[in-house]
Amino acid sequence: HAVRRARHSRQDMTDTLVPRGCRAARQAERGYFRKGCNPLAETGRSKLQNQRAALNQQILKAVRLRTGAENLLRATSNNKVRDQALLELSFVNSDLQILKEELEGLNLSVEVYQNTEETFSIPLIPLGLKETKEGDFTIPLKDFILEHYSEDSSDYEDEIADLMDLRQACRTPSRDESGIEMLMSYFIQLGFVENRFFPPTRQMGILFTWYDSFTGVPVCQPNLLLEKASILFNIGALYTQIGTRCNRQTKPGLENAVDAFQRAAGILNYLKETFTHTPSYDMSPAMLSVLVKMMLAQAQECVFEQISLPGIRNEFFTLVKMAQEVAKVGEVYTLVNTAMNQAPVKANIPYSWSNMAKIKSDHYKALAHYFVATLLSDHQLHPSDDEDKQEKAWSQLHDYMPEGLTSLTILRDTVQRKRLGKAHLRKAIVYHEEALRVCGLCKQLRNIDILQEILSVAHKRSLIKYTQHEQEDDFLSLMEASTVLPKTEHKVDMVVPQFSKVKVKDFFERLGPLPVFSAKQRWTAPRTIHFHCQEGELGFTLKGGPPVQVHCLDPGCSAALKGLKEGDYIVSINGLDSKWLGVNDVLEKFKSMGENDIEIKVISCQDMMASLHNKSATYSVGMQKTYSLICLAMEEDKINKTKKATSKLPFLSWGTKNRQKAASTLCLPYDVAGSSQTKKKPDSRLTVQNIENSLY
Repeated sequence: HAVRRARHSRQDMTDTLVPRGCRAARQAERGYFRKGCNPLAETGRSKLQNQRAALNQQILKAVRLRTGAENLLRATSNNKVRDQALLELSFVNSDLQILKEELEGLNLSVEVYQNTEETFSIPLIPLGLKETKEGDFTIPLKDFILEHYSEDSSDYEDEIADLMDLRQACRTPSRDESGIEMLMSYFIQLGFVENRFFPPTRQMGILFTWYDSFTGVPVCQPNLLLEKASILFNIGALYTQIGTRCNRQTKPGLENAVDAFQRAAGILNYLKETFTHTPSYDMSPAMLSVLVKMMLAQAQECVFEQISLPGIRNEFFTLVKMAQEVAKVGEVYTLVNTAMNQAPVKANIPYSWSNMAKIKSDHYKALAHYFVATLLSDHQLHPSDDEDKQEKAWSQLHDYMPEGLTSLTILRDTVQRKRLGKAHLRKAIVYHEEALRVCGLCKQLRNIDILQEILSVAHKRSLIKYTQHEQEDDFLSLMEASTVLPKTEHKVDMVVPQFSKVKVKDFFERLGPLPVFSAKQRWTAPRTIHFHCQEGELGFTLKGGPPVQVHCLDPGCSAALKGLKEGDYIVSINGLDSKWLGVNDVLEKFKSMGENDIEIKVISCQDMMASLHNKSATYSVGMQKTYSLICLAMEEDKINKTKKATSKLPFLSWGTKNRQKAASTLCLPYDVAGSSQTKKKPDSRLTVQNIENSLY
């Protein structure tokens, strides 16, 4: 087994995308290339991702068939054809339901992501990586470099290839810190690419396609922000896979698991707050809120396992502490289960996930009552004990006491103590039985042997404890056990992502400083100026930089007569690039040339592109209009018309309203110049700044 694991580990970290030749040696030294997992390696995780990709394609095919049947149903008036279309719709929707259940089964394949060591722990739930299609940005980027920056685009083929290699590697990241660093590097690199190549006034002609992690429905959008949001989701998903892989039988393993789930929650919360209008269900604010709760709950569960790892001593104050800690775990899972059963999350989140949250909630609540019953039945108040300290600790466990009893009375009275202990045992048994019942009703959870075994062992332990204290007059005991109040000394919280710690070099830094040479700034083509110094004077001064700007130009100097203008930026001196040179460096070069002729290339700023709203639209086949389609209708012309946005219908629904609104294409094309569409007046509530900060 050790040899097999080592072999898989070597396969999992193969260099599949490192380029060949001199470019490889040169670029590898600069740290441009990262290791990605071999997509052909026969590991459990790669098989799972391949199955997910195949299911996504089947769902896409079925959705297209459904859209065609809906279009036929709207277009025909022949009753026979309508009956055939309705029959086809029923078959297609049945297929989609089956495919969705298969995808749900993949989302619950938790055993693939767990630690390979023999453990006796309840499995944790990881997130699967979002899948995407291969894309090639070469032609659009080269065209933009030639058009916008007036540079030879062939000089940037290596940089574009570096970007494509990094994107391809990010599709199969390794399940460790190097995989996280690679995804973060690509996310930061996308920020550079967005500023350099994606102007706010038009589209670049690059179509990004990502598949919903829960429904498998593709989302297409000519907008780089979809790529950035999906990469953020995959960073969070990879953190969850790292957390589930940790060895939870060791203290370092549990610490790493807690840290991984806290970081996953931080990334997902950052995604929710940064990209406010997401085009797919898995990245909607409601879904991300549930996922953040689930990750924090799993971190709290690992904290309890960390506390109980050395063993739980059968001592009064230790049992009080453990009862409060485990009650906290049960409380957070109750909140997760409640959130999962709220609309609109309930329609898309895997059914087995909500069942797992319910099972864990009941299981840990049962453990809390078991610990309270143990401290009541196994311990008596002795004269040497500190009554005040025990009374204070006991009073913190309950929000109310049985009628006619006080905390000190229960601690002193042996009979009342045992009765209340048995009441807590009865409640623990009820919770255990409910957890076993829910587990038995879910097909996917029934097949997880370790989960069934843990629940059964805990149930039997409570039954044995209850049998030891069972008496014939139990039917006279009507005492009810109160809820155990949760409390923790190790509260978990989200870890905010720190992208600044990942050092990334801009692939396209040769284009010049980003604040100046960006897609928002328009430039003239470079002009060549030949001039010479007159009596050691240039005839102008320089300011700013890099790049430096011509200032205080003498209209009669040699440079001005040759066409130099005040405000021009100097980008080249005697054939050498000067975009990154400051004032002192440029003056030093001029000084070194003496009275010789000087050749410089300058550019002039035309204007700053207006920060208009991005008119890209995301539309997935069979899915209803999202906020992006509403943004598509927001144009410059002011025609006072109102448009009501339609609400999303649940996935796999195909009622009359859905048939009326569904489209037959995968992606709605973006606007082009000269379009004859009726243009709408923007809503005054949606400012330019808000639109830029959204995903659209």
